[in-house]
Amino acid sequence: MAGGIREGGGDDLQESHEINVTPFIDVMLVLLIIFMVAAPLATVDINVDLPGSSASPTPRPDKPLFLTLKRDLSLAVGNDLVQRDRFGATLDGLTSANKDTRVYLRADRAVDYGQVMEVMNLLRASGYLKVALVGLEGAPSAAGAAAAQ
Repeated sequence: MAGGIREGGGDDLQESHEINVTPFIDVMLVLLIIFMVAAPLATVDINVDLPGSSASPTPRPDKPLFLTLKRDLSLAVGNDLVQRDRFGATLDGLTSANKDTRVYLRADRAVDYGQVMEVMNLLRASGYLKVALVGLEGAPSAAGAAAAQ
C-alpha cells in the first residue's frame, strides 16, 4: 500500500488507494529488453542439403506450338495473327484437334497479367489444358536490374 503525507503535518500517514505503477513499468521494461534480445534468435536459418535430381529436361517437340500475346493484345499462333472469336477452331486445325498438345504461351513484358490470364482461360475453354509459359533464360529481372544500378 502506498502512503501519502498530509500538508497539515502530523505523525500518522494516511493510506492512498491508488495503484503504484512504478514496479509494473520496471517489469515491462525488463520484458521488453528480453524480447528485443530473444527475437533475432527466433529467426535462425536452417541449412538443408537438398538432394539433386537426375531427371533430364523435357525435350523440345519437333514443331512447338507457340501462342504469342503481343503488346497491342493481338494473338498470334506461330507467325499468323488469330482472331479471338476463331481461336479454338484455329488451334484445332493446327493440332488436328489433339487437345493433349502442349501450347507454349509467351507474352510481351508490357502486357497486363489479367490479359495473360484471359488468354489462358481461352485456352482452357478451347480444351487445351497443357500450357507452358515461355520466358528468357538468364535474363535479368527488373528488380535485379534496378538493384544493380
